Amino acid sequence: MASLAKDFEAVVIEDNPCDAELTLRALERGGLAGKVKVFPDGVEALDFLFIAPDAPYEFPKVILLDLKLPKMSGLEILRRLKGHERTRLIPVVMLTASQEESDILESYRLGVNSYLVKPVDYDEYFQVVEDLALYWLRRNKVSL
Repeated sequence: MASLAKDFEAVVIEDNPCDAELTLRALERGGLAGKVKVFPDGVEALDFLFIAPDAPYEFPKVILLDLKLPKMSGLEILRRLKGHERTRLIPVVMLTASQEESDILESYRLGVNSYLVKPVDYDEYFQVVEDLALYWLRRNKVSL
């Protein structure tokens, strides 16, 4: 697998425009301005990672994935990411509103690296994403 991408470090798969914008702002505040690709659904994200002519030869350090998405569920996206040789080593963090035990268990069974419930409070949400970015994008060491 190729080395880490120089033009982007994170992929966010989030259908809620408000949550996507808030996540993007928190990541940018962490120094990732212009280094995040946001997709409103998993089909577009998987097309980018696997099919599109501009599919990256280098991969993000982390994928932030919502669970409840249109077209394809977050669990199906996770299944495909972790089941493919090109993407199975990319850390995936489920960032979702669901606190359902079955969603948590299935996410870990499919290979998610972390499962975080989105806080309702704006400031707390922002802090969670900043902490997540600090860990997965600055502190965690990957070799893809």
